[in-house]
Amino acid sequence: MMNCWKTVNINKEFGLNRVYLMSFLTGLLAFLILYLPYSMIHGTHEMNDHGFLPLLVILFFLPSMHRLMHMLPLMLSYKRLRVKFKFRKRCVPTFTYQCKSKLSKKTSIMMAMAPTLLITVPALIMGYVFPHYFAYLVLFASVNIGLSFSDFLYLNYFAKAPKKCLIENAKDGYDILIHQPKA
Repeated sequence: MMNCWKTVNINKEFGLNRVYLMSFLTGLLAFLILYLPYSMIHGTHEMNDHGFLPLLVILFFLPSMHRLMHMLPLMLSYKRLRVKFKFRKRCVPTFTYQCKSKLSKKTSIMMAMAPTLLITVPALIMGYVFPHYFAYLVLFASVNIGLSFSDFLYLNYFAKAPKKCLIENAKDGYDILIHQPKA
């Protein structure tokens, strides 16, 4: 028998507006902190400019890529997912996903860290390797860090959870479940 150790809902606990504000400020701070060392490393390299439209297209698809990276560890561990596609405000395609089974603590931590490990880290490495595009790649990484703010909050709860817990995807958050010993 399972007992609920903690129910985690970041939006309910902190408020949606506060999460969005902190996410924006985290992304902005990440850009400010990352841009300076990269510009010092690359010095006076010329920047390749392909215009504003390609940048907007990449930033438009970044939230979908971020969400896909959350799903990747679940698909690799053969977990069943329910994915719903919809259009927000009739023009922005978006999707939500929900895992149909309970996850181990390790899988939940990997799911929360996947966008950081699979998008941010490669973007920062590519920003070092390709000096003509470092500003775009640092911006891309910074926006992903901002999108990952709520992931880091969930990661904090997952890390503090008991070692042998199971984490279930609830309607608006996660339920951390532990085994209740039989009396």
